Amino acid sequence: LLTLNRKHLISPSVLKMTLSNGNGVTHEDVSEYYGKTLGATEDLKTNACLTDGAPPAFIRDCLRNIHPEVIAKYYGCGLCIPDVLEGLTVLDLGCGSGRDVYLAAQLVGPKGKVIGVDMTTEQINVAKETQEWHATKFGYSNTEFHQGFIEKLEDITELIPNSVDVIISNCVINLSPDKESVIRNCYRLLKPGGEVYFSDVYSSSRVPKSLAEDKVLWGECISGALYWNDFHNLAKDCGFLDPRLVKDSPITVSNPKIEETIHAYSPNLKFYSATYRLWKLDDLESHCEDYGQAVIYKGTIPRCGGAFTLDGHHVIETGKVFPVCGNTWKMIKDTRLEPHFQFIGNFDRHYGIYADCGTLIPFESAKSGAGGGGDAAAGCC
Repeated sequence: LLTLNRKHLISPSVLKMTLSNGNGVTHEDVSEYYGKTLGATEDLKTNACLTDGAPPAFIRDCLRNIHPEVIAKYYGCGLCIPDVLEGLTVLDLGCGSGRDVYLAAQLVGPKGKVIGVDMTTEQINVAKETQEWHATKFGYSNTEFHQGFIEKLEDITELIPNSVDVIISNCVINLSPDKESVIRNCYRLLKPGGEVYFSDVYSSSRVPKSLAEDKVLWGECISGALYWNDFHNLAKDCGFLDPRLVKDSPITVSNPKIEETIHAYSPNLKFYSATYRLWKLDDLESHCEDYGQAVIYKGTIPRCGGAFTLDGHHVIETGKVFPVCGNTWKMIKDTRLEPHFQFIGNFDRHYGIYADCGTLIPFESAKSGAGGGGDAAAGCC
């Protein structure tokens, strides 16, 4: 085994801290579940932490460069790697054994850096013990790992406010007993114009106390799921003023005993795996306002030559004049995406709110029964 770098460990007294979800499930329960109860992906009792979709070819190429033990310990519910990462600083919350850290490390390249944080000793040890192996495989070393709680990122002194370009997280925030602290810390650590790009589990209505007290359901990413509208409001309260849904798919659970437990409360309680992006832009508006603006995508983002997907409602074809609301304009103009677009218009004249900027459940899979992310070609909103 490789020698661990002690400066990446926080004090044992901090690691013994116990936070509860208010229903009896604690950090220790989650750490026990992922560190000892689960030995590999096959030990999961539901499909909530898994995804059926095959990753794109370039991700498959990157996966071939990742140590088999890291892959075996993967428990994520989606792929949460955004475009345009070269040279950036990326933070992975709840990195586990480090799969997504080592994926992102190949995409940011030797001039970038990827930081992983996880509370579970067994998981973080796998990530650290394979650092040297991955550095040799990649031809450079650009990763670091810290053991700690994602609710207490301020205790990791190496994480400096306004220093991170992109924060990723893969089916982890729902496990946290203090989701507000996690999201507020994300805002604190991001540079202006940075983003949180993450996959997680959400519910169609609020999860009842009877399910939230079930430690297995919590560990399986089910009973810790936020009601989607509570998540939207929480994100806005923490400074992320316009949460954008990228894609979603229904979670079928595929475990008769657990399905029976959920249906005993309500057959209408549904769960979804969804990827969101949250931009740190302080001047976004509460709704999609029309200023007569448009953008033209240059087709210059790697692997996005024909079109760029900003979110489920914005698949922007190369060379086409694409109408956007004021918020979408800023998500492109005031972020790392700006060099890849031309911009038409300004904020001098306001034409009202975009149609369909409503408050219904956002998940396309709730409407159609299949995965989706909106009418992608329609522009705002």
